[in-house]
Amino acid sequence: MKNYLIRRIALMVPILFGVSFIVFFIIHLAPGSPMDLMVSPTMTEEARRELEHSLGFDAPIHTQYAAWLGNVFRGNLGYSYSSYRPVGDLIAERLPATFLLMGTSLLLGLLGAIPLGVVSAVKQRSPFDYVSTFIAFFGVSAPNFFLGLGLIYIFSIKLRALPSSGMYTLGGRGGPWDVARHMVMPCIVLSINICGRFLRYIRSAMLDVLRQDYIRTATAKGVGFFSRLSVHAFRNALLPLITLVGLEIPALLGGAVVTEQIFSWPGVGRLTVDAIMTRDYPVLMGINLMAAVMVLLASLITDILYAVADPRIKYN
Repeated sequence: MKNYLIRRIALMVPILFGVSFIVFFIIHLAPGSPMDLMVSPTMTEEARRELEHSLGFDAPIHTQYAAWLGNVFRGNLGYSYSSYRPVGDLIAERLPATFLLMGTSLLLGLLGAIPLGVVSAVKQRSPFDYVSTFIAFFGVSAPNFFLGLGLIYIFSIKLRALPSSGMYTLGGRGGPWDVARHMVMPCIVLSINICGRFLRYIRSAMLDVLRQDYIRTATAKGVGFFSRLSVHAFRNALLPLITLVGLEIPALLGGAVVTEQIFSWPGVGRLTVDAIMTRDYPVLMGINLMAAVMVLLASLITDILYAVADPRIKYN
């Protein structure tokens, strides 16, 4: 295991280089430039060239990438073009809100998907199975913006029961109860989507396990139903679930771009949209670098959990 971890960590370095290189070029090849939002109609051409030179926009793209990479090695992700603040500080400010929203939604989605998926597999082709299948397809196919706008219309406009945007009430005292009220609708939207995606995988994995010979053997030996289900079946069906949860880990810090924008949630997802609209290249690069690191770490953690869940898996 130790040698395997060393190899995987060593492999992350060239992958991060490649991802950052591709993203940097794609961002800079997009139409428009941050200069278009910085200059004024009265600015002289000489002043424009000086500003362009001070920001390094007049250098070739590979030179700009080398300069950005050098700053990253020194722990500096650059400064935002719109707010003139360090990119690391901007991302760090938004991470707690995104982690709170995405972590709660992931937990609620799992709490709904696991029991529904297990019972659906045990009671295959029953009315409960058909209802859970409908829930799964609805959660996967319903767009987040549709659910979000529908909840805002019902609970904020018609019933006036929940706030429609933000994380705190403007002019209020804040506090956990205020944050919880603002989290209700975005958490419902995200947890429905997560539950729908996880439910079908859990049901499929449980159906495969329940057909195995060792389940029949446990039944013949008189092992109780709940023992067969929890000890023998569910543990062996964990591998697909671990994969799905591992893929969701980057989203915990990457945020839900559409949902955060609809509910004006002050997270990383909304910061991404703002950076795209203002062509804030340093912020976009910082967010993409963070997302790449999280994807690689999530993949590594997933592989380790495989060995924990299934002792037959060995990494030599």
